[in-house]
Amino acid sequence: MDIRTIREQAFAMPFTNPAFPPGPYRFIDREYFIVTYRTDPDKLRAVVPEPLEVGAPLVNYEFIRMPDSTGFGDYTESGQVIPVTYQGVAGSYTHAMYLDDHPPIAGGRELWGFPKKLARPSLKVYADTLVGELDYGPVRVATATMGYKHRTLDTTEITQSLSDPPNFLLKIIPHVDGTPRICELVRYHLRDVRVRGAWTGPAALSLFPHALAPVAELPVLEVVGARHILADLTLGLGEVVFDYLG
Repeated sequence: MDIRTIREQAFAMPFTNPAFPPGPYRFIDREYFIVTYRTDPDKLRAVVPEPLEVGAPLVNYEFIRMPDSTGFGDYTESGQVIPVTYQGVAGSYTHAMYLDDHPPIAGGRELWGFPKKLARPSLKVYADTLVGELDYGPVRVATATMGYKHRTLDTTEITQSLSDPPNFLLKIIPHVDGTPRICELVRYHLRDVRVRGAWTGPAALSLFPHALAPVAELPVLEVVGARHILADLTLGLGEVVFDYLG
């Protein structure tokens, strides 16, 4: 295998059998359960990288079911997304994500820099309650509940909230000596969003301490709202907006 072949065909690891295919990545019937809560502002600022800026001390705790995703299959993820601004434009920074499927862990980390780790999240309906749960090994890390479809939300507004704001990630890939080879702030958007339905209701969220899944380090001081969304969308590839090594 010559150098030219490697340069032309290299896409992802392993070279001869990548863990995920090239994009674009389309998601059908993607289901969100998002609980927005107020947290400690000092602890929030300590985990958001410059040049992103934090406004109100809010966190979106998310559970996402993805039963039909191009190249990634059927999986569930859960984690924390923080409202931020970059150069005066409002967006979101993904702080932590835990999921149960290897291809999107590998693809998310290698392509965009999603902070994904292996765990066991779930999102289900039990009678009249939407329930999201996250276990790391045998230990419960997060539990969220919401009254099932108590009130319908405006799908136009939800579509805009998914489509318009940029999303940010801190992508880090180490060199062979353990120093950072890539350390970048990445921006991406969700494309071709079609919201099938959106609802809200009374909600609660509990986070539990864990050494390797420290979501509770951004404590829940007050739940301020919740959304349950069903949508089709395409996860757009990213662009580098800031190079920490440059």
